[in-house]
Order: sequence, then C-alpha cells, then structure tokens
Amino acid sequence: MSFVTDYPAASSSAAIDHFLKRLSVETDCADVASALMSGEQDFVLLHAVGSTDAYARRHVPGALHLPHREISHERMAEWPEDTLFVAYCAGPHCNGADQAALKLARLGRPVKIMIGGITGWDDEGLPFASGSEPGILRTPAA
Repeated sequence: MSFVTDYPAASSSAAIDHFLKRLSVETDCADVASALMSGEQDFVLLHAVGSTDAYARRHVPGALHLPHREISHERMAEWPEDTLFVAYCAGPHCNGADQAALKLARLGRPVKIMIGGITGWDDEGLPFASGSEPGILRTPAA
C-alpha cells in the first residue's frame, strides 16, 4: 500500500462539495488572462499588496493597485455591491490576496483570489504591465 492510499479517497459527493467550494473562492492565472484578452472581464482585478513603486515596476495588466490595508467600506463604495473582485498578491509565499479577500467578504463583497499571484502569472509566461496605470493585456500577435 502506498502513502497515496493510506487514506481512502472521499466519496464523489464529498469531492464535488470540496471542489465547488474551492472554485467558488479561487480562480487561476490562465482564466484571468483569458478573460482579459477576450474582453470578457466581468470582475475587478486587484493587486492587493506592495508599494506604489512595486506596482509600477510590475503588475498584471488591468489590475488596480489596492493594497489590502486600504480596503474599506468607503473605498469600495465606488463599485456596485454585486461587483466580483479578484485579488492577487506576490505568490504562494504571500497572504495579501487572502487578507484582501477576507476584508472584501466581511464587507459583503463577492471575491475570489487568483491562485499563484505574480509568481503564477510569470510561470505561465504571461506579460506584465508597468507604470502607475493598470494597462491592458493584449492578445499576442499571430
């Protein structure tokens, strides 16, 4: 018997519940990039950590710089209540996206995190934007 089978697999219904819950609070870099490139962005992408200088050096195209420490009821009032937010941070070693998501959820806002963050975006070979503006993600030339 291997370490893999030391614990039996969950029932199908338990697995469905588990993965639906994960997918309701997470998305990945490829899905975010696809939405940005297709023009079907139905969420606000938040760069949830770092200084203004760090954001200006490198961020996901289309992301607004809103560090989790600046998320408040007043700040979020500029978006409709049903706006979905997708937060990301530096990567697996960073919990800024989780902190932003928690704050947003406590404010009653729909939220997901982009797993992998900047590290995942880079691992996917996706381009970054720089400067103080969000920028846009363009479809690569054929």
